[in-house]
Amino acid sequence: MQRRSLRSRKALLPLALLSAATLMLGACGQSADPGTASSAPAGSSSSGGSADGPVAVTLITKDSLNPFWIAMQNGAKQAASANDVNLTIAAGKADGDEDGQVKAIEAAVARGDKGILIALNGPGVNPAVENARNAGLYVIALDTPPEPADTVDITFATDNFKAGEAIGKWAAAQLDGKKATIALLDAFNDKVISVDYNRDQGFLTGMGIDTKDPKKNGDEDKTGKYTGGKGGDYEIVCNEPTGGNQDKGKTAMENCLSTGKAINVVYTLNEPGAAGAADALDDAGKKGAIITSVDGGCAGVENVKNGTIGATAQQYPLKMAQLGVEAIAKIARGGEKPAVTPGLDFFDTGVALVTDKKVDGLDSITSDEGLKLCWGNK
Repeated sequence: MQRRSLRSRKALLPLALLSAATLMLGACGQSADPGTASSAPAGSSSSGGSADGPVAVTLITKDSLNPFWIAMQNGAKQAASANDVNLTIAAGKADGDEDGQVKAIEAAVARGDKGILIALNGPGVNPAVENARNAGLYVIALDTPPEPADTVDITFATDNFKAGEAIGKWAAAQLDGKKATIALLDAFNDKVISVDYNRDQGFLTGMGIDTKDPKKNGDEDKTGKYTGGKGGDYEIVCNEPTGGNQDKGKTAMENCLSTGKAINVVYTLNEPGAAGAADALDDAGKKGAIITSVDGGCAGVENVKNGTIGATAQQYPLKMAQLGVEAIAKIARGGEKPAVTPGLDFFDTGVALVTDKKVDGLDSITSDEGLKLCWGNK
């Protein structure tokens, strides 16, 4: 019961998300209410700035509720303070809110900002991004590469396929040849975003399950053989949307459990969804399922340490935002534009598998090591 209380509270609540070793709070911006933009700091110019003055930048996250996005906002604040940037922070009302992000982009253009950092909520935002670029703003996507990739100037993100692949390989090894009865808890079932399908398809690839369209969830064979680990039979029970949050993660897992199948492997898009899935399994009295996820927030890594989540792939939102603010400030002052990572169509900000059940041949760090690098309340 104590474990569940820790999981539920820490995964759900947006707390102060700063790692003392890597982050200090800047006074150059403030988090906005979901779906709105904060004003530029008092005394700052409303124009985009110049080579000898502050540079105006807007950060637009998917929402202001998920600890991942709050960490990203705080990372941008630090970089803004260090680089003489007037930072405006905006967000959708919820993950998937495209209209809120479009309004924030339009406001940035109207202010004459030099650039925008955005974690895109979906393809409906793309036309507004293109309009901003046509108006002369430099636009960097964070975490979520758009479709197509050249909708923005560049993306700073986790290699989400690699993140999913790592937890898939780990899960296959844990099965030791037993049948895998799998629940896939994705982001959406009514829109297509690259983070969603890359993590899902990466997980299945890591398990050694053939996928079909690499940009589509749910079209793989529902039964067959997996080749990861020792290999064995598999059955995919469900693809359910979580919206990336704990409550919907619980509902999604409840829907999967309603099939009556003995689910023993759970893939989740992110750690709030994983916390919800674990709550549903607890409520149903189901023990022993292998839960995997992606994020690497402090609450999620704590859940690896206490055994709620078996393994997670840790990403680094503070780094994404910091690099993005630095890049726009540099460009506005006549510096060079950033380049993508060789072989990719984005700049890879890194990922690490976090688990206390090491698998031979698979690079990983322990939960204690992950807690030194995590973002969120400790």
